[in-house]
Amino acid sequence: MTFRPEPPYSHGQQPRTAVLLCNLGTPDAPTASAVRRYLAEFLSDRRVVEIPRLLWLLILHGVILRVRPAKSAAKYASIWTPAGSPLKVWTEKQAKLLQGWLGQRNHHVKVRWAMRYGSTSIASQLDAMKADGVTRVLVLPAYPQYSATTTASVFDAVYAWAQTCRTLPELRFVNHYHDEPGYISALAMSVLRHWKAKGLPDQLVMSFHGVPERTLHLGDPYHCECHKTARLLAEELGLNAKQFRVTFQSRLGRAKWLEPYTEPTLIAMGKAGVGRVDVICPGFTSDCLETLEEINMEARAAFLKAGGKVFHYIPCLNEDPEWITALYNLTQRHLAGWNTLTQPEPQTLAASRAAALALGAKQ
Repeated sequence: MTFRPEPPYSHGQQPRTAVLLCNLGTPDAPTASAVRRYLAEFLSDRRVVEIPRLLWLLILHGVILRVRPAKSAAKYASIWTPAGSPLKVWTEKQAKLLQGWLGQRNHHVKVRWAMRYGSTSIASQLDAMKADGVTRVLVLPAYPQYSATTTASVFDAVYAWAQTCRTLPELRFVNHYHDEPGYISALAMSVLRHWKAKGLPDQLVMSFHGVPERTLHLGDPYHCECHKTARLLAEELGLNAKQFRVTFQSRLGRAKWLEPYTEPTLIAMGKAGVGRVDVICPGFTSDCLETLEEINMEARAAFLKAGGKVFHYIPCLNEDPEWITALYNLTQRHLAGWNTLTQPEPQTLAASRAAALALGAKQ
């Protein structure tokens, strides 16, 4: 294997620490061509689609990438902002806010953000970190619940980059934080603020991104972690089992995915006479296509058409201060043992040593 050229090793280099906040990804623009490039990378990932490779590639390139990009582009266009994709906007803001929180508490840590698919790539940000002299990296996926389809795929990208390097930084990975007290508290506070302004619903629906059901039987903990998040959130809100429901959205293809499915559940609720539902998506820390279009537009329309009266979508945590605090605490805990507190300048250290020696001589 040939590794990329690197500058000569610098003796006595001080450790430098960075955090890489990784989210799923987004097209560069709400156009069919941009969406096609994005979907080609996303749906080619063996972690995402686990059916026989040759068969899947025939379906992907022969059918999906010919039909889906134009439809998806129209959906992206409906939620696009002047600053770009909401997912990218919120992920970048979270990285900047986390950087600020660490800096205010005297942690000398650089925070960058990256996308697993599309730009800005994980590899390019790791390259930038190495160029900055970073020697220790904490990889922090934006997925509270672990899944091989998401979390493990982020790790794959880091490992693939590592195979091209001669000198590797120390690496740490955050697997999950589905039951992190600060994360649960931030979710609960967002719901309570909404209820204080809008009153209580008849039902609270917690919609998580779906994955094929077979992943549960193959040992993926995602289903269990989603339900634990929901249970802890319900406990924090003081809800009993009849006051909330857990559902799964974003089904792809004809295979059986985790159930119950979100939109059919909402339709059934509307037909059954449930007047008002509030929907929250705890598995998404940033608003994106799946929350803004799939839930707040498509699912809303389906519920109201089925006879429901009022539909409220509770936004993702985004830049919520409670969430940034939780993100800081999570990061700080995983950085333990790496001394990231701002170090004094060498001349200050020398002066401190001289003062200590002088004090010792007097004693």
